[in-house]
Amino acid sequence: MTSGRVNPKFRLEDQQIDGLGNVYYNLMEPALVESALSRGEGHLGKGGTFLVTTGKFTGRSPKDKHVVKTESVADTIWWENNAAMSPEGFDALYTDMVAHMKGRDYFVQDLIGGADPKHAINVRMVTELAWHGLFIRHMLRRPEREALDDFIADFTVINCPSFQADPAKHDCRSETVIAMNFDRKMILIGGTEYAGENKKSVFTLLNYLLPEKGIMPMHCSANHATGNPVDTAVFFGLSGTGKTTLSADPERTLIGDDEHGWSDSGTFNFEGGCYAKTINLSREAEPEIYATTEKFGTVIENMVYDEDTRDLDFDDDSLTANMRCAYPLHYISNASKKAVGGHPKNIIMLTCDAFGVLPPIARLTPAQAMYHFLSGFTSKVAGTERGVTEPEPTFSTCFGAPFMPRRPEVYGNLLREKIAQHGATCWLVNTGWTGGAYGTGSRMPIKATRALLTAALEGGLSGVQYRKDPNFGFEVPVSVDGVADILLDPRRTWDDPESYDRQAAKLVNMFAANFAQYLPFIDDDVKAAAIG
Repeated sequence: MTSGRVNPKFRLEDQQIDGLGNVYYNLMEPALVESALSRGEGHLGKGGTFLVTTGKFTGRSPKDKHVVKTESVADTIWWENNAAMSPEGFDALYTDMVAHMKGRDYFVQDLIGGADPKHAINVRMVTELAWHGLFIRHMLRRPEREALDDFIADFTVINCPSFQADPAKHDCRSETVIAMNFDRKMILIGGTEYAGENKKSVFTLLNYLLPEKGIMPMHCSANHATGNPVDTAVFFGLSGTGKTTLSADPERTLIGDDEHGWSDSGTFNFEGGCYAKTINLSREAEPEIYATTEKFGTVIENMVYDEDTRDLDFDDDSLTANMRCAYPLHYISNASKKAVGGHPKNIIMLTCDAFGVLPPIARLTPAQAMYHFLSGFTSKVAGTERGVTEPEPTFSTCFGAPFMPRRPEVYGNLLREKIAQHGATCWLVNTGWTGGAYGTGSRMPIKATRALLTAALEGGLSGVQYRKDPNFGFEVPVSVDGVADILLDPRRTWDDPESYDRQAAKLVNMFAANFAQYLPFIDDDVKAAAIG
């Protein structure tokens, strides 16, 4: 049996996927919530949210991600970062997965990746779990209902959590698999219920396709001045640096919180929703995001809650610190309806420096921007992982290495070219520690970070005095209204300046050791930025 609105010439059987049980095409949110509840996939929460746990996997499985090594992509994939799968392994995986799917019910969502119609791709998501259909319906962009009558997918993603891969037979690493085949225009996901694999597979796909069109794909949030899309800002950052929080400025219009493209026309969101971390989420500090946790259809993932009242516990990370909520973009009152903006006027690179070395804000030259973009620095702190007893650096190139199928310099050069062409001002913003490293110092005051960002975005830092940082060579403002001068000079915030110097030298060496891998591929001015 099939139900729902679909192109009659583009059913699963037309894609040689047949023998399934019931197939539900393009159900809307109420029907998806009903289906997920009736199938026992989760529970109803306050306001009609959907409460779910994802079992063994509460985060992505980057080591289980594979790209099929065919002739068409053999010379363009960054194989040091992307595990190869043979075409024969993929064919066997596909055959066995489709056989496993026979007789089972599936949910199909025909969706769009990209708010700019000139560069968007049509994606068919085939999910075993009804709530995965709800999740991805939030995350990607939804066509008008009548457009579904003619919808043809450019790529198809099949997600079957109950399927276990065979590493020997399928040429993969484990029973969990995410396999991307550009020739067959298909992505297969098996062995994990974590919903984030759905959206990140599409992000990875766009990260490969768009650079061929001269478009810079970015793991960033973005906003623009209210009523003025030309004044656009993008915020690069890894998890925990404040990418979602800082872009959700009530005084500016939100374009999106995670994934964007930068084309010749400007900035556009890839997604139709947000996937926000909820650990320690506060009604007072982040009222708009908090409110989504009580709105109909929001997916509440891996959060502890009261069985009777369904009140959420935002501080209990016993299931995972990676607890999240997924909701459509229109749940944020100041979100852009078109999800597009102008060329970035300001580019902010967010880092959480647990070493207490970096200043709260610094202005970067284009060469320094490429250096820090390729570095993609943040840090883990004690207690986040077993065995971590002091701050550990994390370098994730382009602020999203797991999603980068091409070599880093491809994205770095694109970013540099666009900065030069459109005159964007670049900033490094540290949301981590000050007054000492993690365990001694304190977290950078969010009030100060917001004040510095506001000054940067509104041009208030264009005429102030700067000093050159002795460790990294970038420019740091000496004084900014509303921010204590001492905060702008990290060395002064430490009780023992010599201890700061030792910590700074240690961090500089970590940067240099990581960046050595890029030296054969970059220009001399970026090399100069790498050595200060």
